[in-house]
Amino acid sequence: MVFAGAMAVAMTVDALLGWPNALFVRIGHPVTWLGRLINILDISFNRPIDPPAVRRIAGAAVALFVIGVSAGIGWSVQAGLAFEWSRIVLLGILAWPLVALRSLYDHVAPVANPLQSGDIAAARAAVAHIVGRDPAALDEAGIARAAIESLAENASDGIVAPVFWGALFGLPGIVGYKAINTLDSMIGHRTARHESFGWAAARIDDLANFVPARLTGVLFVVLATRPSNALSCMARDARRHRSINAGWPEAAMAGALGVRLSGPRTYHGDTANEPWLNEGARDPFAADIRQGLKLYVRAMVLLAGALAILAFA
Repeated sequence: MVFAGAMAVAMTVDALLGWPNALFVRIGHPVTWLGRLINILDISFNRPIDPPAVRRIAGAAVALFVIGVSAGIGWSVQAGLAFEWSRIVLLGILAWPLVALRSLYDHVAPVANPLQSGDIAAARAAVAHIVGRDPAALDEAGIARAAIESLAENASDGIVAPVFWGALFGLPGIVGYKAINTLDSMIGHRTARHESFGWAAARIDDLANFVPARLTGVLFVVLATRPSNALSCMARDARRHRSINAGWPEAAMAGALGVRLSGPRTYHGDTANEPWLNEGARDPFAADIRQGLKLYVRAMVLLAGALAILAFA
């Protein structure tokens, strides 16, 4: 109950303040601290001269080490707190930097404004900050699609997942999850360098996001203006996505907005022929990004409210 209340506090503080740039310039951010550690370990232990089996074992050891150290630090800090109701606020403030609620909104919203006014170049520049696909290959619908997909997926792994694990285990849960997610984003890619070394990081991330991704989809379904459409699309298309998790919030969002998402996209000159989510629906445009953001806000308010009720009711 204490942990649930702390996560509600963390979401509220982040919604109001985000992570101030002045603070970032002065001390950075916990995710950047994790990134430095992972980068050092990647350089040190991911040796191209080693066979794939050795690199896979090394990658698994590195992943477990980073997760263990991160969760251990969280546990040490949490153990020093007296868990009275008055400590909920303190624990929530400590968890606040690990909830990217406002940051996600602030990165997606700027895509809609230039797209609405017809400034495709500015819209491409804005969407390049949140997706890895080639922005030069995106037309108006492609830009809107990329922004909405990023919103749906990152709502899961940027907010719902850390809050989920934080509500279960407190500071060790949310810090440990952020370590898992950062590992996946840095070494979990299927590239020549990380195919073997990042295998464990990617699998652990899949496991950690299994429940939160489906929970995020349910939140979108419940709060959609057309819940039956969102539910049927999620049930039908979520498993068609290349990711075992990302398809759930993305398919729910596609059905809620009445647009098609995913489909073919270009990465570094190579085209990936991904299946459509909500195939047969229309392409999204700038107005749909705004509608997606409204749905996202409603979902986050519901999640924070549910956590607060668990803690204080």
